[in-house]
Amino acid sequence: MNLQFIRMLDPQPEHVDAFNRWENDAELIPLTRPHQDQVAFDRRVTVTKEELLERLENHRHYLIYLDDQLIGEMNYMIDPPHLYSKEAGTAWIGITIGESTGRGKGIGYQAITYLEEQIKEEGLNRIELGVFEFNEKAEKLYRKMGYREIARLEGFTYWKGQMWSDIRMEKRLE
Repeated sequence: MNLQFIRMLDPQPEHVDAFNRWENDAELIPLTRPHQDQVAFDRRVTVTKEELLERLENHRHYLIYLDDQLIGEMNYMIDPPHLYSKEAGTAWIGITIGESTGRGKGIGYQAITYLEEQIKEEGLNRIELGVFEFNEKAEKLYRKMGYREIARLEGFTYWKGQMWSDIRMEKRLE
């Protein structure tokens, strides 16, 4: 398994296509962004190159390649306003294994480990993330990697006819 993580600095058409595919994948929609109701859940989005360039202004994006195929992305931002614990020098992370061929192979673990190394190199020592309570696989992975729950934001996202909590987790880097 040849796994590569490459920082995205100049989004190409194939990156835009992949982000649009992942943002509108019915399996991924409930996992990647919150929704207030069924109407919001059913809404589809279109990502442009310009929007990806805007994201790069406050996110560090890394593309995940498996055997030279783009299968996902991960990113972090520093001190975003949505942190639960407003501690300066905190990285907020996100990861999407967009292609089903990349799921269930331990790539998430390796990707987050790589992201933690990048964050540490930047001189940051705390990471925070949010995971929806129904995403048990991701929560289990984060706990295995040393993340601990610091809060639950009740009624945060809509899925399958009900509202679910967002579990906020943190990890201190040594």
